[in-house]
Amino acid sequence: MKALPILVLGLTVSFGAVAQTVHGRDGITLPAPPPVKAEPVIDNYFGTHIADNYRWLEDSKSPETRAFLEAENAYTDRYFKQARLRPQVVEQLDALESVSEWSLPVERAGNYYFLKRLAGEGQASLYVRRGWTAKDERLVDPAMLSRNPNTSLALEDVSRDGSLVAYGVREGGADETTVHVYNLKTGKTLEDTLPSGLYWSVHFTPDGTGLFYTRTNREGTLLYQHALGSRVSQDTLLFGREFRGEPLSTNDLFMAHVTDDGRYLVVTIGRGVPARRVDIVYRDLTRPGSPFEVLVWALDSRFSAVYAKGAWYVKTDYKAPNGRILRADPGVLPDAWTTIVPEAQEAIDDFSIVGGKLYVERLKDVKAETGIYTLAGKPAGTLDYDGIGSVSAPRGRTTDRYGFVRFDSFIQPPTLYRIDTLTGRREIFAQTRVPFDTSQYELRQVFYTSKDGTRVPMFIAGKKGLKRDGTERLLMTGYGGFNVSMTPYWNSQYAWWMQQGGWFALPNLRGGGEYGEHWHEQAMFAHKQNVFDDWFAAAQYLIDNKYTSPAHFAITGRSNGGLLMGAAMTQHPELFGAILCGYPLLDMLRYHQFLQGPHWMTEYGSSQDRDQFAYLLKYSPYQNVKPGTAYPAILFFTGDSDTRVDPLHARKMTALMQAATSSGRPILLHYSLSGGHSAGVSVEQKVQDDADQLTFLWTETGK
Repeated sequence: MKALPILVLGLTVSFGAVAQTVHGRDGITLPAPPPVKAEPVIDNYFGTHIADNYRWLEDSKSPETRAFLEAENAYTDRYFKQARLRPQVVEQLDALESVSEWSLPVERAGNYYFLKRLAGEGQASLYVRRGWTAKDERLVDPAMLSRNPNTSLALEDVSRDGSLVAYGVREGGADETTVHVYNLKTGKTLEDTLPSGLYWSVHFTPDGTGLFYTRTNREGTLLYQHALGSRVSQDTLLFGREFRGEPLSTNDLFMAHVTDDGRYLVVTIGRGVPARRVDIVYRDLTRPGSPFEVLVWALDSRFSAVYAKGAWYVKTDYKAPNGRILRADPGVLPDAWTTIVPEAQEAIDDFSIVGGKLYVERLKDVKAETGIYTLAGKPAGTLDYDGIGSVSAPRGRTTDRYGFVRFDSFIQPPTLYRIDTLTGRREIFAQTRVPFDTSQYELRQVFYTSKDGTRVPMFIAGKKGLKRDGTERLLMTGYGGFNVSMTPYWNSQYAWWMQQGGWFALPNLRGGGEYGEHWHEQAMFAHKQNVFDDWFAAAQYLIDNKYTSPAHFAITGRSNGGLLMGAAMTQHPELFGAILCGYPLLDMLRYHQFLQGPHWMTEYGSSQDRDQFAYLLKYSPYQNVKPGTAYPAILFFTGDSDTRVDPLHARKMTALMQAATSSGRPILLHYSLSGGHSAGVSVEQKVQDDADQLTFLWTETGK
């Protein structure tokens, strides 16, 4: 009988077996990391046996895991107590981050509703401005809701008459929120509370007497109607579980909204994340009890719809991978719909209808361009921006005169504008004032060639006149997945890095949506290695062109970008000096078994499938750590409040990397008890966390 193949990863290795001194840069010295026991568990994947030494660390609540975290955090603290740079980083980041910020406003009945955080405050509060020139009034202050400084707010919706505001409350960085309703007339929050959960949408009924909301639980995503003043247990289930005899999967996520005229309740169903298929159904709210009707169903393409002036306008990649805008006729296939804005070489990234005009944002080599059209598709001008950056199509209702746009870039802090759809006039609603002199910096775009010959764009930013002789530090980040387009955006960490004299780079890896669905598909499933090859080619370009050298090369990424960091450290550790791996996916053979992992099988696949197992095994970072390899300095960053990507990935990888590396460079775990995947921690906490990250990367890329 032929023996089964066995792939053993550090089967008998325990860091406690061999003591070694760890050397950081700038004179930092640590003892060997805390000893971590190896207890191999053998999994059989289609005849291939794979050992997992640290399966026990998947249990976050066990006493053994908590002891591991306590020891690792103490070890990491020893590093930062020796880091002489850190106090300076804290002071400089505090200046960059403790500034006033605003969210895009929602206009209702002449009032403007938004979140605003004043300089010196830890969290944003809910505000109203009763008229364009009126003063801002604070409605809800999270500091009054909880003693926890990591309690934050989210603006969900405002009733049509502007009298009620639905807002979410989040604790730490968790994805879950509770939902409350504020009454503008009484100045009080109603007793109605939607309990903590994963809410994908919350919208008022047209008459303001209730809420439509979608929430995910063990049964999947469900759409409910809540009548204000009633118990949540009495809420009415409107949609979910099945439609027209077809069961909905627990991996199907959907959102619901009410059209601006109040006539229709629209449900948009995404099959997986990213959605391999999007269905849209709607109910006529003027006909109580009427069934949901189909706008589009059972086509393996993506659709998003806006209802304006009695017609449906739909953005889709159906038979158009770069996107197009159609006027839809319910009851017939999209082939028979009318084309309003045809597909072009530049991918459509976003669209909106405000004031009866159609705004279409395209990406021309990842640079945003917004075209204006009539609802018949006739060109009616463009929106101009202040250089290369990130921008959304104007936000507002289809019937509103004004829309709101945010613009920012790596070297320009955010500015929020109000756009007059009648005159085209642009006015500043709010502007973030940051001690960062934009005139001293430049943002450029280059193109390089990936392993298979693909031409890939990359943004590079830094101080004007910064030398290129290979001695400067460089920080590169990336994502490469889920059809997410990475355009230049403001980030205080990147700004700090450039202020110190370092370069910053962002390559637009395949897997994103920068060049449409084809660009995305080139890095899905078995093609995921293309993302990593694009990344390594970007790194080699920067080294070859003397922007930096491996010893001074820092990289950072989180979530799917954390997977990218895992591939970087296991496939080409010699290219980089320091790696920050945040909230990462690393064990790709088991990711789908935890938290929101099942939703992502439409991007990665699953080890439950023989063919998909084969390619996942080839790149999965956790299964490709090689004992005795000289790995660079690595900081894994995650925390208990990450309810999206299970922190077990970082826990297990930390133990495995500490056992495997031969470089003597620090391998650290920064494990927060309050932070998580979503935004929400206080400014003070963010400054401290960012200071740890930047101190580590800057220190470990020094001489």
